Amino acid sequence: MSQSHPELSPPRALAPGALRIVPLGGLGEVGRNMAVLEIDGKLLLIDCGVLFPEENQPGVDLILPDFSHIADRLGDVVALVLTHGHEDHIGAVPFLLRLRPDIPLVGSTLTLALVEAKLKEHRLTPYTLAVREGQVERLGPFECEFVAVNHSIPDALAVAVRTAAGTVLHTGDFKMDQLPLDGRITDLRAFARLGEAGVDLFMVDSTNAEVPGFTTSEREIRPALERVFATAQRRIIVASFASHVHRVQQVLDAAAAHGRKVALVGRSMVRNMGVAADLGYLDVPRGVLVDLRDVEDLPDERVVLMCTGSQGEPMAALSRMANRDHRIQVGTGDTVVLASSLIPGNENAVYRVINGLIRLGAEVVHSGNARVHVSGHASAGELLYVYNILRPRNVMPVHGEVRHLHANADLAVSTGVPRERVVIAEDGVVVDLRDGRAQIAGAVPCGYVYVDGSSVGSITDADLKDRRILGDEGFVSVFVVVDAATGKVVVGPEVHARGVAEEDAVFETIKPRIADALAQAASDGARDTHQLQQVVRRVVGRWAGTTLRRRPMIIPVVLEA
Repeated sequence: MSQSHPELSPPRALAPGALRIVPLGGLGEVGRNMAVLEIDGKLLLIDCGVLFPEENQPGVDLILPDFSHIADRLGDVVALVLTHGHEDHIGAVPFLLRLRPDIPLVGSTLTLALVEAKLKEHRLTPYTLAVREGQVERLGPFECEFVAVNHSIPDALAVAVRTAAGTVLHTGDFKMDQLPLDGRITDLRAFARLGEAGVDLFMVDSTNAEVPGFTTSEREIRPALERVFATAQRRIIVASFASHVHRVQQVLDAAAAHGRKVALVGRSMVRNMGVAADLGYLDVPRGVLVDLRDVEDLPDERVVLMCTGSQGEPMAALSRMANRDHRIQVGTGDTVVLASSLIPGNENAVYRVINGLIRLGAEVVHSGNARVHVSGHASAGELLYVYNILRPRNVMPVHGEVRHLHANADLAVSTGVPRERVVIAEDGVVVDLRDGRAQIAGAVPCGYVYVDGSSVGSITDADLKDRRILGDEGFVSVFVVVDAATGKVVVGPEVHARGVAEEDAVFETIKPRIADALAQAASDGARDTHQLQQVVRRVVGRWAGTTLRRRPMIIPVVLEA
C-alpha cells in the first residue's frame, strides 16, 4: 500500500529561500511518523518511526517510512530530531542509520537513551546531542528551540524550527494534562511567546481532533487500578506499551501499597524500564521489583506481572499467554489489565487476545469496561486553546488518519485560520512555505517499506496479495510433461492442492480438460512452455471459479520431454 497521488506532479526545484516540508509517514495513518524539512540544500528530519502491520499484511514485522526520497541526499541531512521515545517515532532509526550511521540524533535524555538501547541491539553507535526544554541549537540553516510538552511518556518535546523562510512549530505528540504524574506540563507560556513572535506553519498532532472536550488526566486511572489491586484474588497481569513509563510507575506504586511484587515480562519492557529507572524517570519502590524467575516462589496473591502485548501483537508476551505459548500460564482467578486504548486497525487482534484470556478463566479489565487508560493526545478542546494562543499563519495537521486530519483542519478554521491557509497533506505530498504561505507543490513517491524477518524492502504489495490468496484460498499445482516435437501430453496432468478443502477425486474431472487445452494449443502452434503454462492456469482458474467457487493460487509446471 502506498500514497500515489496521481493528481499531483513531481515538485519543481525548491525556490531560493523557500522551505519545503515532505512527510514520509504519519499523515493518513497512525504510525511511522517522519517529516523532512529542506532549505538551502540542507535537510532536517523530524522523527523516524514504524507502523505495525494489520491482518491484511501477513508475515510483515514492521512497516518503515520510505527513505527513497532522501536516499541519494543523506549527506545533506544535518540532524534527526526525535520528539519522544515511542516506537512510532523512533522505531525506524536503526534502519535509517544503516544507510548513514553518523546522522546526528537530537532529543531529550530519555528519548536518546531508549534509542541508544535499541541501536545497541543493531550494533550501531550513534552520535547524539541531548537537549532539554528551553534549549536552542543551530543545526545547519535550521535554528531549533525545544519546548516541553506533556504526553504518555516522559521527556517529550515540541520543536520550533526557525529558518529564512519562517518559523515552523512541530508539536510531536502532546496533550495538556494539568496534573501529570511527573509534574511536567505542556509549556503554554513558550507557545504564547512563539505565537507573539509569529508561527508561520503549525504542524500539530491530530489523533484526538474528533474527540470533544479535554483528555482525561493520567491521575484518573488510579481508582480503577486500586479496585483491581484491592479485589484480585490471584495474580495480576498488566499489559501496556513497553515505553509507557507513567503506567508502569502507577503499577509499581499500587503493588507496593498492596504488598505485591512486580516482575517485568518481555525484552523491550525490561530494557526500557531499566533505562528509565537508571535515569531517574521511574521511581522503583524498594523491594517491589523482582526477577521473573523468582515469581514462581511467591504465592499468587503477591504477584504482579507487567508485560507487553496490549495491542494484540502476535509475538508479544500477552498474546503468547492467551495462546498457551508462554512460560506463564494464565488460569482461573487471574486478573488481566489491558492498560492501553485500541490503536485503529488493532481491534480484532486485541479482542482475540481478550477472548483467549477469558476462555482460560481470567478476568479481563480493559478500556471498554473500566478506566484503565487515558489517551496521550490532545482532544478538540485542548487543540482550540493552542490555536487561540498561537494564532498561526498556516496550519498543517499531522499524526493521524485522514478523518483526524480533516477534523483538526476544521478546528483551525473555527478559530479564525483562513481555510486556504490550512494544508491537508498525506504521505509524500510536498508542501512549500514561501512568502508566508504554505501550499502544496507536488508529490514524491512514498510507499510502504516492509520488514519481513531479515528482509527490508524486498516484500512488495504483490507478495502480500499472494500471501493473502494462499491463506484464504489455498493453492493448486499442476504438473505436466509434453512432447517437445508434437506438444502432446506424455506425463500427467498431475494435480496437487493444499488449503482448498476438497477431496483429491474432485480434480479428476479437470485433468482431461487440461490435456485437451494443451493439445489444442499445440495444434495452434504453441510450443513455448510459458505459453502452455498460461493455458493450464486459465483452464484450472475458470474451473475452480465455477465449480469450487474459489480463486486459489495456481502454479502450473510444464516440462518438455
